[in-house]
Amino acid sequence: MADAVVIPGAWFGPGAPLLMYAGDVAAQRGATVHRYSWSREFPKLDQPGIEGWVGGEIAPLIDTTDGRPLLIGKSLGTNAAAVAAERSLPAVWLTPLLTLPWVADALGRATAPFLLVGGTADKLWDGDLARRLSPHVLEVEGADHGMYVPGPLTESIAVLSRVVVAVQEFLDAIGWPSQP
Repeated sequence: MADAVVIPGAWFGPGAPLLMYAGDVAAQRGATVHRYSWSREFPKLDQPGIEGWVGGEIAPLIDTTDGRPLLIGKSLGTNAAAVAAERSLPAVWLTPLLTLPWVADALGRATAPFLLVGGTADKLWDGDLARRLSPHVLEVEGADHGMYVPGPLTESIAVLSRVVVAVQEFLDAIGWPSQP
């Protein structure tokens, strides 16, 4: 049985649409999905210690899973890229904090494949860096850090659909979950 660990952002919990649907993609593939919520208040988001804090929060959960779980994280949760790199875990990183050097460095150390999803209106996104780090990138023109785009809300809902398709296609491309 495959496992997936959903790691929230600072203000987008594991039940927020981006994380919920990404986890649902894993569930539809037979995975047990573990939707994590922060157990305590997190430190300042732009300080290097946040990486260790996030790792300390999620490592015990990862340790309870069988095999190599898929990590699905948003924003603050992308500080878990260091854990993914250390353990060679595949990942889906939604609105990763690419402007934080330790997140970009951890992604650069990764040996397992990962998908990066971000928008051009997100100040924490760097599309050029994303494409250098991974062949698996969805960049949405005009999307902000919540993956909202200007205009009617239905346009942002369409972006959510694009994210779901990108996650499905990424998992197909890497053959996740692998069959025993």
